[in-house]
Amino acid sequence: MITTRILISDSTDPWFNLAVEDTIFRSMPANQRVLFLWRNADTVVIGRAQNPWRECKTDRMAEDNVKLARRQTGGGAVFHDLGNTNFTFMAGKPEYDKSVSTAIVLDALRRIGINGTENGRNDLVLQDELGMKKFSGSAYRETIDRGFHHGTLLLSADLSRLANYLNPDIKKLEAKGITSVKSRVINLDSIKPDINHDQVCQAMIAAYSDYYKENAVVPELISPQHFSNLPGFEEKFELQSSWDWNFGQTPPFNHRMDERFSWGGVDVYLDVEKGVIKQANIFTDALDPTPMEQLALALNGKSYNPVSIKPCFAALEQQMPQYQAMYADVKAWLLDEID
Repeated sequence: MITTRILISDSTDPWFNLAVEDTIFRSMPANQRVLFLWRNADTVVIGRAQNPWRECKTDRMAEDNVKLARRQTGGGAVFHDLGNTNFTFMAGKPEYDKSVSTAIVLDALRRIGINGTENGRNDLVLQDELGMKKFSGSAYRETIDRGFHHGTLLLSADLSRLANYLNPDIKKLEAKGITSVKSRVINLDSIKPDINHDQVCQAMIAAYSDYYKENAVVPELISPQHFSNLPGFEEKFELQSSWDWNFGQTPPFNHRMDERFSWGGVDVYLDVEKGVIKQANIFTDALDPTPMEQLALALNGKSYNPVSIKPCFAALEQQMPQYQAMYADVKAWLLDEID
């Protein structure tokens, strides 16, 4: 029998909330489903495989006390303030289905008078006089027996601050036919002026409970003072809040290359000594960073020439055939850059 759990965070600390999310995901029974609702005070959240110095204006963030938080999923960098509501859906397999959680989010919004639609790889959008505008982005994570879908809803975020802390990838903006980060997004209070976090949480809980016919579930309030039912949380919070996790060590790079493909961008850093790649790092905002992480490992120790590097792709394509299309894109570009 599947059990249902609904949690609402009383904290606006991104390190706390992301640590809660990961602790629950790792420790939850395979026969449990979870809805977690939360929001962060001023924070830039980056994807698991991203480079913070590339994505963020870290000096400005330090001046303004804006935190950096690296999440466990892929995708790009986003700015959070208290005008955002964040959601996480978790479930064991085979029940886990991101299309179901997306439908629940859209149903919740309809209940308060907002008719959004799904568009693209992970966006929810609204139409205004200038075209489609994004109000929600998502990312996903799966293991052998479970998965989660998390995302953010822009309710009344200070959109003028996006450019203060984010370094937009110009190729990404051009690929989507836009000219700035600010022009991409829209706050839901432009449609419903009185929208707020508590209202959205209640609508989300109602839509979630109705979908699973679990209207007797009592939501749990979770806070830094009350997390006794989260085994291993202290260790996870220590890691999530550490410099090593959020920034990490960046080795000296002699050759930097970047390109954007239909599935996302890649940023390649190669440290070469005596004709050998001593250290390879690949950062990406692809929704699944696994193939680029494996490619970085494969490049280490190879001679800095196409003849030595090309077999790496053949081996990886054989090991992970589901990523052949991504590897074909990167191979043609990278070999041309190095040659």
